Amino acid sequence: MLSVWIPKALAGLRIVASLLFIEHGTQKLFGFPTPTHGMPSILSLQGIGGCLELMGGILILVGFQTRAVAFILSGQMAVAYWMFHAPKGIFPALNGGDAAILFCFLFLFFVFSGAGAWSWDERSSSSRVSNSAVVSG
Repeated sequence: MLSVWIPKALAGLRIVASLLFIEHGTQKLFGFPTPTHGMPSILSLQGIGGCLELMGGILILVGFQTRAVAFILSGQMAVAYWMFHAPKGIFPALNGGDAAILFCFLFLFFVFSGAGAWSWDERSSSSRVSNSAVVSG
C-alpha cells in the first residue's frame, strides 16, 4: 500500500539531503551561513570540498546524473571523515563527524536507488522510453 509512495519519498529525502549538503558548501565558499572555521582557500582541501558540496549538492537537488554524483560525494564524505574527524577521537558525536558519516551512507544509498521522482534523471529516462515507443510503434 505504501510502496506506491516510495519514488516520492525518495525524492523528498534527496531534496532535503541536498539542501543541507549545499549549505555546507556555501558555508565554506561564501561564509553563509556563518563559517565555523573561517574561509578556506579555494584550492585547499576544504575549498575543493566546498566546491564539491555546492555543485554536487545542486546536481543531487535536481536529480541530474544522481548515481554518479552520489558515488563521488559518498567518497568525498568518507575521505572527509577519516582525514578531519576520526583523528579527533573514536566517537562521531564527539569528533564532529556524524554528519559526514550520515551523508556518506545516504549518498551511497542514492548510488543504488537512483533519484526517485521529480528528477532530471527520471524525466530524461521517461522521454527516452516514450521516444523509443514512438520509433518502435
